Amino acid sequence: MILSVSQRCDIPAYFSDWFYQRIKEGFADVRAPFNPQLVHRVNLSRENVDLIVFMSKNPLPMMAKLDQLNGYNCCFQITITPYTHDVEKNVADKRLIIEAVRTLSRRYGPHAVIVRYDPILLNQRYTIDYHMKAFQRLCEQLSFTIDTIIFSFVDEYKNTRAHQAELKLMPISESQMLLLARGMAQIAESYGIRLQTCGEKIDLQHLNIQKGSCISSKLLADYGIHSAYPLAKTRGDGCDCLAYTDLGAYNCCAHGCSYCYANYDEAKVKMNLHQHDPMSTMLIGHLKPEDKLVDKRQKVKQTVLF
Repeated sequence: MILSVSQRCDIPAYFSDWFYQRIKEGFADVRAPFNPQLVHRVNLSRENVDLIVFMSKNPLPMMAKLDQLNGYNCCFQITITPYTHDVEKNVADKRLIIEAVRTLSRRYGPHAVIVRYDPILLNQRYTIDYHMKAFQRLCEQLSFTIDTIIFSFVDEYKNTRAHQAELKLMPISESQMLLLARGMAQIAESYGIRLQTCGEKIDLQHLNIQKGSCISSKLLADYGIHSAYPLAKTRGDGCDCLAYTDLGAYNCCAHGCSYCYANYDEAKVKMNLHQHDPMSTMLIGHLKPEDKLVDKRQKVKQTVLF
């Protein structure tokens, strides 16, 4: 099983105590987002988990207890963007996050820490020139620390539309995408960093930018994992992620990012955060008598035996 922690919310930043308690007890209950009475019980034993993929803007709260993850394969995908509190209201100081990336890289290796520079959005403040300078600084600080940076261009989600007036987003044309990508590719190459897209339709391979996904066969191979996972059934247009089990929930992240697809209802975010119990088996709330509890199973085929 591949665990995503998480594409729905930032568990390392806000719910690390809950996560470590679940690791200690060996299971977690996950409410199906579109069928809320269905709850999957997920086996978190080391024997059952091929890889844990942490996705976070702030891994600092979880780092003091990393020893509890000994025996697990861990990948950290850390988002570092050049935006300030006008776009990302409650995200921690990026200088602290960069230092956290360095610490994780020293512990797990450069292959295990991937930085995400996404999404790229344009407005009067965040221009192409602004992004080029910010990306240059980022690569300079992460040279010899990471192998890969993933980037994408902003998509139109409920949250993006709701904040359109304050963000004053400018549409990104294909020519602007190419201009940005070409500049970023040159910068990344000069610092020995591989550049990869995520969920993008535009083909940038002629710029030595690989079309990729958050959770891929190549990522598994980096850990010596050769199980054949199917593609994720719920993937969006352009997404080629392998099937994974997500421990998170929507509308429970307090970062307040104006572009986020997973947290688009501020009132619900506050309500869900109030219902969080670090000792509960599930992230938000508790099991109810009417819930249907089933074991989560994921079938894979071993493609390499020795």
